[in-house]
Amino acid sequence: MAEAADIQGTSPSPARRWLRRTASLIVGAPLLAGLLTGPAAPAAQAEGIAKAPTGSRTIDVSLDTLSPSAPVEGDTLTVSGTLTNKGKKAVTEAEVDLRVGPTLSGRSAIDDAAKRTGYLPGNDPARLGGKYTLKIPKLASGVSQDFSLAVPVDKLGLDTEGVYQLGVSVTGRTADAGYDQVLGIQRTFLPWQPEDTDNTTDLTFLWPLIASAHVTAETGSDEQQTPVFANDELVKELAPGGRLEQLVSLGSQLPVTWVIDPDLLASVDAMTRNYRVRVGDTTVAGTNQAIAKQWLTGLQAAVKDGKVVALPFADPDLASIAHRGKNVTGTLSHLQTATEAAGPTVETILHVKPSTDFAWPVDGAIDPSIVDVATSAGAHKVIARSDSLEETGGLPYTPTAARPIGGGTTAVVADYRLSTAFKGGMARADESTLAVQKFLAHTLALTEQAPNKPRSIVVAPQRTPTATQAQAMAAALRALSDEHWTQPVDLVTAAGKKPDAQATTKVPRASQYPKKLRSQELPTQAFQDIRTTQDSLNSFEVILTAPDRVVTPFGNAINRSVSTSWRGRPLEAQQYRDAVRTYLQSLTNEVQLIAKSDVTLSGRSATIPVTVQNKLVQGVDNLKLRLTSGNSTRLKLNDGAAVAEQPIKIAGGHSQSVKFDASANANGQAQVTAQLFTKDGTPYGEEMTFNVRVSEVTPTVLLVIAGGLLLLVLAGIRMYTHRKRAVANGAAGNDGGEPEQPSDPTPDTGPESGDPSGTGEKVDR
Repeated sequence: MAEAADIQGTSPSPARRWLRRTASLIVGAPLLAGLLTGPAAPAAQAEGIAKAPTGSRTIDVSLDTLSPSAPVEGDTLTVSGTLTNKGKKAVTEAEVDLRVGPTLSGRSAIDDAAKRTGYLPGNDPARLGGKYTLKIPKLASGVSQDFSLAVPVDKLGLDTEGVYQLGVSVTGRTADAGYDQVLGIQRTFLPWQPEDTDNTTDLTFLWPLIASAHVTAETGSDEQQTPVFANDELVKELAPGGRLEQLVSLGSQLPVTWVIDPDLLASVDAMTRNYRVRVGDTTVAGTNQAIAKQWLTGLQAAVKDGKVVALPFADPDLASIAHRGKNVTGTLSHLQTATEAAGPTVETILHVKPSTDFAWPVDGAIDPSIVDVATSAGAHKVIARSDSLEETGGLPYTPTAARPIGGGTTAVVADYRLSTAFKGGMARADESTLAVQKFLAHTLALTEQAPNKPRSIVVAPQRTPTATQAQAMAAALRALSDEHWTQPVDLVTAAGKKPDAQATTKVPRASQYPKKLRSQELPTQAFQDIRTTQDSLNSFEVILTAPDRVVTPFGNAINRSVSTSWRGRPLEAQQYRDAVRTYLQSLTNEVQLIAKSDVTLSGRSATIPVTVQNKLVQGVDNLKLRLTSGNSTRLKLNDGAAVAEQPIKIAGGHSQSVKFDASANANGQAQVTAQLFTKDGTPYGEEMTFNVRVSEVTPTVLLVIAGGLLLLVLAGIRMYTHRKRAVANGAAGNDGGEPEQPSDPTPDTGPESGDPSGTGEKVDR
């Protein structure tokens, strides 16, 4: 029966061009043309002869299960899946068959076979046929139908050890063509090792537990400092069936090396107790303690006897730091603190001592600056990937992962093909099946490259695998659990293996760093924002009586601000940084000067009160309040100085009124500035200004003068009344006589003096 090819969307292969030329010659011959148009068309029905493209994509073939993935002698291979007729015509007399062989020579051959779509005679093996063929009388347009094929392994024609092509094809007829043709095909790989061998490859599989940042810098005012989460999305990953839950439950049964972000552990540990979740402008109590406890308990049991590698706290983006942040003051110190926090965090929560000697740049891409940054925090081993370093350096086989790259640093080079095998969506069963079979095929082909040369290979998958990706990875590792051609090794052991002498050890130049990865890095502005926040935190810390309540949550939040998880999410990254900075500013503003109205100075000297308020729950100390006179000629402070300072110490939730002595030299107005400073002289908060009005004749003085005038008036009235009475009494005692004439009054002033008048005196002339 004829089986033709229809490879759409690709350039014609040499075989296809040959077919087209042959078809042209046939069309040019009248006799053969008549035969081709005849009803029988026997030549077109012959197996392996194709006269024209036949639409081998008419039926979509989905391979949902292939069991066992790596069969051994005595097994029965079961392949099941779904057929979907995507054509416009019904398919009749369809037959579903397996096509096996030949073996593929090397890893490149596997890659080439995986890229092929459609059917080409000669490139695809013949059908197995016989009683192992599944017949489907009719498959209507747009209709799907499940299928299952079961074949004993000894019927597959697997002669020698190696990787075999395995295809499932559908042959049938449509109304447009009355002869059989291949209408659909799907290929995969079948690794075959009939006997155990001592020539095995060490395989290290990293199992990452990493999540995006969820905890904010905000904490409650209670003694426990209840943490505040930006949202409650983490619980979806921790709950049964969630991404992180699947990673723990699957990984607990596999020989893997756990690679853990300590921030994830700290976040889940916080959820096991009281925590709050921000909702708009307020927070509500978190209610998922039980889920967090269950996940953490499961993880503790899973890693009890395994190997754990702790990344720096919050999994900082090493490439962003190296390319955009290392020249911003303080950036490298944050990486150092994140590294120092890793070990204690993991050990406290999981009760196992992790290795903290590894750095893992994004996608294992490195250049000299990334290596320098990674090692600056204390790491001596960098997890790279073979597409960053030249994979073989001319070797005819894949070399051992460990490679010395200078300065006492080891690059642990993960295999690119194996590490990216599960990066697809894996949402459909057939995607997972194909990924698993390709992974197994590469591991066997890798071992066969140099069967007498034991090597150690590392697999570093994507940082945050989905639940379906994790399930596919687990299926592949379970298929290797019988240790046919690999044996599991932890990452620490793999890093210590003797490297291949001819393997590439040269770190690529910065110009070779992938442009796509560079475009996802945090901008330099992000590190400048972080520096601003850190400077504010440093100024705030020194005035607190319990600084750890602030330094710890903000330090962790700053580390989260440079997390690798922000890649591809620049807006969310900026919002997180802004939220940290804004919240810190709100706390620093809780210690402030109370606004003051203008002051009128009473007399030549007085006191000026200034109030400092502390709304924090903890006390503040190591502050000083400085008053500065804007006109020291008119107004002086504290013993005649233009500037006066007093120490400030206020309990939480209290205010303190600080009084400064002031003296005036002249009438008028002087501006006074009040400013808080830390003990090292750094200004704290906003300065405050107010005016002081200076007047010698104050309301009190005017009152005294008015009182004196009143006394003088009263004295005059009394003298007048007394004289009037005396005159009246004299007239009564002298009846009929002449009244007595008083003598001239005595002068009330002395001789006029030519001396100048005394100071402050008022003199009439």
